[in-house]
Amino acid sequence: MSKDNTRKIAVTGVLGAIAALLGWTHIGFIPWFAGASLTVMHVPVIIGAVLEGPIVGIAIGLIFGAFSMLQAAIAPSGPADVLFTNPLIAVLPRLFIGPVAWLVWRALERKPVPGLIAAGIAGSLTNTVLVLGMIGLLGKVTWGVLLPLVVTNGLPEAAASAIITLAVVAAWKQIAVGKQQGSKL
Repeated sequence: MSKDNTRKIAVTGVLGAIAALLGWTHIGFIPWFAGASLTVMHVPVIIGAVLEGPIVGIAIGLIFGAFSMLQAAIAPSGPADVLFTNPLIAVLPRLFIGPVAWLVWRALERKPVPGLIAAGIAGSLTNTVLVLGMIGLLGKVTWGVLLPLVVTNGLPEAAASAIITLAVVAAWKQIAVGKQQGSKL
């Protein structure tokens, strides 16, 4: 096995475990108004895709989605969790987070700071739009309820994803952000 493949497998395992840990411990859920939570569980998928490519992003997205589905079935934390026992809602949309983030990053990598911010936003909004879209398409919740969630939850999640993606990837790749570079971030 080549050194590159070993690295990709290791990054997939570590970031997949981080995504699962964020969900299992509920650290990946930031309390928000009206009892809702913002999630950053998709951020490891974005980071993995930016660092190692779309296949790694798909693999971490699969781990994230499978963990989300299992957790919803075994230890639900709220009434909406029953929706996430369906793999079309919990798993399928998460497979697209990494490739979308990677495509945005590749298009903008000559300008790394805006590129990382855009990749974080694009990956996060992919998660939000596809998960909520699948819930709507399956008729589980009305569109009138789902559309405001894109604004009230999706946009703050995208902002958090952009900041975390920028900080982690810039530190890892030694990219200067302002006057700070690499691990000094």
